[in-house]
Amino acid sequence: MTEVLRGRDIQFLLYEFLDAASLLERDRYHEHSVDIFNSTVDAARHIAEKYLLPHYQKGDENEPTFDGQNIQMIPETREAWDVIRASGFLRAGCDMEDGGLQMPDVIVRTAMAYFLAANNASTIYAFLTWGVINLIRSFGSAEQKSRYLPPLLDGDCTGTMVLTEPSQGSSLADIRTRAEPQADGSWRIFGQKMYISGGDHCIADNIIHMVLAKAKGAVAGVHGISLFIVPKFLLNEDGSRGTQNDVVLAGLLHKMGVRNSTSTVLNFGEKDGAIGYLIGGEGNGLACMFQMMNEGRIGVGLIAAAVAMRGYLYSLDYAKQRRQGRLPSNRNPESPQVMLIDHADVRRLLLAQKSYSEGALALCLYATSLREDEHTHPDPIARQRAGRLLGLLTPVVKSWSSRYGCQSHDMAIQVLGGAGYTRDHPVEQLYRDQRLNPIHEGAEAIHGLDMLGRKIRIDGGIALDHFKAEVADAIASALTEPALRDLAEILRSHLTRLLQITQELVAITANNADAGLSNATLYLDVFGRVVVAWIWLRLAIIARRALNPSLTTEERNFYNGKLSAARYYIEWELPAIAHMCNLLQLPNLLPLNLPADYL
Repeated sequence: MTEVLRGRDIQFLLYEFLDAASLLERDRYHEHSVDIFNSTVDAARHIAEKYLLPHYQKGDENEPTFDGQNIQMIPETREAWDVIRASGFLRAGCDMEDGGLQMPDVIVRTAMAYFLAANNASTIYAFLTWGVINLIRSFGSAEQKSRYLPPLLDGDCTGTMVLTEPSQGSSLADIRTRAEPQADGSWRIFGQKMYISGGDHCIADNIIHMVLAKAKGAVAGVHGISLFIVPKFLLNEDGSRGTQNDVVLAGLLHKMGVRNSTSTVLNFGEKDGAIGYLIGGEGNGLACMFQMMNEGRIGVGLIAAAVAMRGYLYSLDYAKQRRQGRLPSNRNPESPQVMLIDHADVRRLLLAQKSYSEGALALCLYATSLREDEHTHPDPIARQRAGRLLGLLTPVVKSWSSRYGCQSHDMAIQVLGGAGYTRDHPVEQLYRDQRLNPIHEGAEAIHGLDMLGRKIRIDGGIALDHFKAEVADAIASALTEPALRDLAEILRSHLTRLLQITQELVAITANNADAGLSNATLYLDVFGRVVVAWIWLRLAIIARRALNPSLTTEERNFYNGKLSAARYYIEWELPAIAHMCNLLQLPNLLPLNLPADYL
């Protein structure tokens, strides 16, 4: 069986790249140990391989159905959920005083990566529930925490984020779902929401919906949005499940991938109104929900990375076992065929996949380490710096990983040839699952506008200054390694070009926002390529310094593989931004000025 993730890669990222062992010096984690961290990740790998991976294809071929009354799902989904909840992973990151395990976020996310690589569709229920738990922990009242956290932590309930409406997608300022205050302090919610992942199912006894709605008479725009806790079933005073709320499943949507995760249309308030409870204060709904959305964006990046890694490892294994053709230098038709991996073009495809998938996983876990530092680093200045860097990089983590996760899977299918298009191999399903990630948690254009229109200018651009300093440090370190000096110089020149373009686009945007932001998606891609080249340079420095004569052949191959992937990405992928920067520098306004009637 091909591994869904490689354990050696995980160890490299956790302890050589991110130095997760140093977290044990922080008060919050001093009762843990590296052995506990490793056993947690190993437990996740075991659950992934035994309870999630076996029904990956079955869940796709037998997606949930709705007969107008109840949802039917394959039983393995409930079994996997029960194992995840019983193992304590839903409470892994929570405080011990709340019944949690108080594990570092980077360890929890690494464990989640195993679940996602094995079966991202069945993991979505836990993925969303983690987000709701964190949302209520951050913004809930004492009463809301005591009422809703225990069943969520125990897995008696799952959680959802309920934003999109039939007439409104990313434009949340225009949502129409309304909330009316009641004399008892509750609210009544009326409206329809769609594309709600995990919005109904049969794997847990209840669902806690986090619903964005506008209070009656609220101001127009985002400042009129509030957030409400809306249970599918109301809770009795003792915490047990009570009567069903006025929340009705209107139907299931059928996406091209991630089919074992229900995608739903929900009606709130067909009768007297769904009972909801305001969280975070009136008018603060979007500000609160942004916590879950930003966690979700890092999470979608992690999904893309984990799924891409599984596809890469599968195509690599296939290329090592499949015989096909002969090298161009061999003209003897009676000679034995060579393995696919012996062909240079196949190795190119595999090396590109390696650079995308391993680069994405490193980027996502780095972002998770920034979130960890933002909350638990002992130095307040370091906490602030980490938060700013995380805010700047979040659009890149989500969009770059999703975009190049799809390209990686395209290459995986190419390696398998005709077999890659059949359901006899998982890469076609992995591709369909992966293709949803560029849309989940916001399309690329949304994140491009966010990056160029807002993120790089917040607080006078201090986050961008932090990023420049981080890249400069990596370049300086690489210049001390003769084997890496050329890569450092390539990155330095392209960073300079990025910063120049950024300055010019900010100036254009100040006078004409439509023109300055018209190619924001292209800018996001340029920024993302520089970010990932920086990540790969950092990984290359670690790998170069780890190489020594005492290593086993396997370890030398491992580190040389990292160096090769870094060189490929910086020499082959990064220079492509030159043409992109030329288009941005003009700026080329063809799409902006094109009359719609020409299309």
